[in-house]
Parts: sequence; C-alpha cells; structure tokens
Amino acid sequence: MIEVQELTVSTDGKRILRQVNLQIAQGETVVLFGPNGCGKTSLLKAIMGGAEYRVESGSIRFKGKDITGLPMDERARLGIGLAFQRPPAVRGVRLGDLLRICGEKSGGFTAEAIPGLARKLNLDDFLEREINLGFSGGEIKRSELLQLMGQNPSFIMLDEPDSGVDLVNIHLVGQAINDLLGKEQVAAKREKAGLIVTHSGYILDYVNADRAYVMLDGTLYCSGNPRDLLEDIRTKGYEGCVQCRG
Repeated sequence: MIEVQELTVSTDGKRILRQVNLQIAQGETVVLFGPNGCGKTSLLKAIMGGAEYRVESGSIRFKGKDITGLPMDERARLGIGLAFQRPPAVRGVRLGDLLRICGEKSGGFTAEAIPGLARKLNLDDFLEREINLGFSGGEIKRSELLQLMGQNPSFIMLDEPDSGVDLVNIHLVGQAINDLLGKEQVAAKREKAGLIVTHSGYILDYVNADRAYVMLDGTLYCSGNPRDLLEDIRTKGYEGCVQCRG
C-alpha cells in the first residue's frame, strides 16, 4: 500500500531523514520505535506531504502511484490519514460539524452515526465544542481518532496515540485503532494498513502489530517482531540497536 524508497528529507536546511526504505502492505500494521528527535514524526509528516519538508531524493508511492510531489490535501483525498501528536486547536469550528462534513465526503459514517461513535470514545459531550480547544491530552487523542473515522483513510498513521492517555481511556484508544484498521476481520480480508509511532510501546497491549522498525538519527536501523524489539529496547536501550547493526 505504501512504499518509501531511499527517502532523504530536509527541513529548515537540516537533513532529518536519510535514505529511508519502508514498505507496508494492505492489511499490515507496522510500529515505529525510536528515541525523541530521531525523525519518527518527520517521517509521518513527510509521507503526509507536510509543506515544510523538502524531499532531496527518493520517492513515496501509495497504491502504486508516485505521490512524492503531491500536496497534503491531495494525499488525504487519495486515502492517507494522520493523527497528529500535538494538533492545534481550531477556533470557530465545532467537532460535530467537522465530523459531519468528513463523513459526507468520505462515506466514513452518516451524520446519524456520529453521536454513537462519539459516545464510544467518551466524546459525546464534545461535539458542540470547538476542535481541541481546552481538551486534555487524552481527549485530543480520542478526538483525532474520531476525525480519522470520518475521513475513512486506507492508510492510517498514528503519532504516539498512547502518549498522554490515562489507564482508564487507553483501552478506548486501542479499540478505536482496531476499528480503524479493521482488526475484527481476518488478516487476509483487511483492506487498510497502519503505521504507528510509539515511544513507550504501551499501545502494543491493545493493538497487535505485524512488524516493527527502530529509527535512529533519521534512518531505519532494524526490523523485527514488535514485542521482541520492544523487550530489547527496554533491556539494552537504543544503543543496543547501534551495536547490533555494527
């Protein structure tokens, strides 16, 4: 579904991604580990088409189409969605209105379904509120997931969905991610794919991933079983990945 080839990206004159190669097939869920500042968020935003990111070399293909030069809105229309780690508040736009518009455009859900979906994420009292304005960290995460449901993308990127979410609500986040990715279906019939950035790995207690990568200094160092890599990181730190590759 998504194929990143030899991608090198810079922003503000600084190179932040170096020859990244990544392939994610339809139905797959991939996790990306890495320390703060290593380029994980930058990779997601580069795939999404953030205007501040300049592709120096390499390419990004989505469902076989080269999207390297496309702007963000066109990538969204093609079926790429991103839940930001720190999205801005949007004054003057109510969450319920945005969900209704997204649902109508994408076919993700009908206006009548919005209250029930919001209730599942403990957001039924937020539909009349301005987007993210005064929301807590966990409420913003759930709001982002609800917006993704409205967009109904084929390829779903989630930037640290387990960050800032308390133990009471993280199972709601996990269930929402499973719903977005169609995890209730057998693997061969899943039509969507996902890329999840996580620093802590807590989300793996709620969402099964097929493969994991470790990113260091803007490049992918290794891949493997998500839980095995997480255990290695917890016991040996990221320096263990450097020693292993060396």
